Amino acid sequence: MLKVHNLADKICAHRDNGGHATEVPAGARLLFCNGQVGARPDASVPEDAGEQIEAIFDRIGVILEAANMGFQDIAKFTVYVTDKAIFEEFYRLRGRYMGDHNPPVVLLVVGPFPRPGVEVEIEVVAAKVD
Repeated sequence: MLKVHNLADKICAHRDNGGHATEVPAGARLLFCNGQVGARPDASVPEDAGEQIEAIFDRIGVILEAANMGFQDIAKFTVYVTDKAIFEEFYRLRGRYMGDHNPPVVLLVVGPFPRPGVEVEIEVVAAKVD
């Protein structure tokens, strides 16, 4: 089982009580997910950033399932957005998918993505002991 370290008593707290680090136990399988964008199965990209984030979490769920993992096995997020206002939607939706599991998140505002209409890309690292 992953252990998320929240060190708010020693260093500055993160938004929404996010973790500062995740400890992966010995013998865990690691999964490195490339950046997922908010394209639906038909390859269409919703205009709304929140809908893109939902599509991304759905895609990540498929990838985790293929590795016999779940959202509780995510050790770290890296989130790229074209506008910092999109982070609000990420935080809102993260709670829906992640529940109380709150691993570290790196948030980056970037220039336009190569694919037209894409406003968000999220990559994850996951780990699980079988």
